[in-house]
Amino acid sequence: MAFDGITIANLAHELQSALEGGRISKIAQPEKDELLIAIKNNKENYRLQISASASLPLIYLTDKNKPSPMTAPNFCMLLRKHIGSARILSVTQPGLERILQFELEHLDEMGDLCRKRLIVEIMGKHSNIIFCKEDGTIIDSIKHVSANMSSVREVLPGRTYFIPQTVAKENPLEVTEEDFKNVIRTAPMPLQKALYNRLTGISPIVAEELCHLASLDPDQSASELTDTELIHLFHTFDHVMEDIRTGHFSPSVVYDEEGPVEYASIPLTCYEGGGYHAESYPSISALLEEYYASRDTRTRIRQKSSDLRRIVQTALERNYKKYDLQLKQLKDTEKREKYRIYGELLNTFGYELEGGEASFACINYYTGETITIPLDPQLSARENAKKHFDKYNKLKRTCEALSQLTTETKAEIDHLESISSALDIALAENDLVQIKEELMEYGYVKKRRPSDKRPKITSRPFHYLSSDGYHIYVGKNNYQNEELTFKLANGGDWWFHAKGIPGSHVIVKTGGQTDLPDRLFEEAGALAAYYSKGRDNDKVEVDYIQRKSIRKAAGGAPGFVIYHTNYSLVASPSCAFTEVKD
Repeated sequence: MAFDGITIANLAHELQSALEGGRISKIAQPEKDELLIAIKNNKENYRLQISASASLPLIYLTDKNKPSPMTAPNFCMLLRKHIGSARILSVTQPGLERILQFELEHLDEMGDLCRKRLIVEIMGKHSNIIFCKEDGTIIDSIKHVSANMSSVREVLPGRTYFIPQTVAKENPLEVTEEDFKNVIRTAPMPLQKALYNRLTGISPIVAEELCHLASLDPDQSASELTDTELIHLFHTFDHVMEDIRTGHFSPSVVYDEEGPVEYASIPLTCYEGGGYHAESYPSISALLEEYYASRDTRTRIRQKSSDLRRIVQTALERNYKKYDLQLKQLKDTEKREKYRIYGELLNTFGYELEGGEASFACINYYTGETITIPLDPQLSARENAKKHFDKYNKLKRTCEALSQLTTETKAEIDHLESISSALDIALAENDLVQIKEELMEYGYVKKRRPSDKRPKITSRPFHYLSSDGYHIYVGKNNYQNEELTFKLANGGDWWFHAKGIPGSHVIVKTGGQTDLPDRLFEEAGALAAYYSKGRDNDKVEVDYIQRKSIRKAAGGAPGFVIYHTNYSLVASPSCAFTEVKD
């Protein structure tokens, strides 16, 4: 699933058709490493989304808008100043590099025409958006890269832009047959690896497809290919490159039973059969938007929730250590009964002592066995008995205190793990607001000042419709779990929760009906399993019970309940249900 040079070539071809000659009408920077540029061309409006995110760099045309910060970042303001109404002269890709260059024409402050370049590099964690003068001098970039960060190239204002060549690779669009054969023949590695290691812009999946088209084993050594095999491989390779040179692309995604497996801008015949099927898309932008939209959202939310995750994880680790120590100390108090028996036996048989003994053997009347009691020779039998009773009472008090402490620590761990689970299922920034409020309430996050405005709560529970038309609600956090169970649900509604692990409360609204289909319970159980810490397991045990049998835990955190005589089922985590937009 690589954003390779061929995908970029497909994008370049699409953007050339849509944007060349168009004029920029708006520039926004919704994220610190992302631009959203609106362009008008041929009476059409386009939005170009560009992300230089280290975890998920992207570029494609989209119909969706994104909210921007009230104050535009410096890089966005710079672009607005220089190219806020610029015309796009060309969109090009150097070779088959993972780079797109936008040649822009605009009027400077004196009213003279001048040109600038906006360069988008889609290179994993090294991705960047660089704004340059016509001569290649960098004006600014969305990410600054100093010499301390990279020994290959600095990306700073005033430096000259160049494409780093860290590994000598051939340009697939221009390589000759003789050079191709020499490059592959001299590679001491499997054929598939040789193709993507020695040729620019070729991803592992495209290399595998080339081997498949040429009927060659991708795992065989490249250096062992015969001249005939090399010639056949080059002709196969050149046929694919000719499609790229002429702009004949076929963007598609390959699926298996569980979902998308791979995508490419050329047909992936290596996946034909074997339970796979391909789905074609009208454009590479449509493919990328659908393929990456949900992943991009999850990635952004994980970034925005990183501070909360760190706070929760730190508190959890501290409590795990405290809990282990408390359990160890509690186990040490189990020997307290021994000292009580020592004291009782000394009071009973101590008259036999003459004084000065270091130990005393007598019959333990609880077991009928002989027991040896350690003594302090400087003390009398009664004083030794008192000493053992004192030890017993001290350990007893320690046991009582530790029992209370371990209960409190375990409750705190359960609470923190439930918050961690809520962070895992957060899908939007507004889902994090209530979680942060809860962390504030319980002292994990510094409380806001009285003068600070309280944030508006817009997050709502998930709302699904079952196959039989019943409404199912799923809480996204502890506050929503509490509200669903004790405010939304009626006594006859059904409550579901993954057994023994953190997860969401799932409420099935019965509408007063008692004769419910079995499929409804299976579907609600699948949702309870999916929205829990067990969502990656094949099977999860789920408890379910009518709401009227649920009680709130006295003094417990929000969303914590008590119930007895429940039913249980085993469900496969799934969320393949119709979501209702409230």
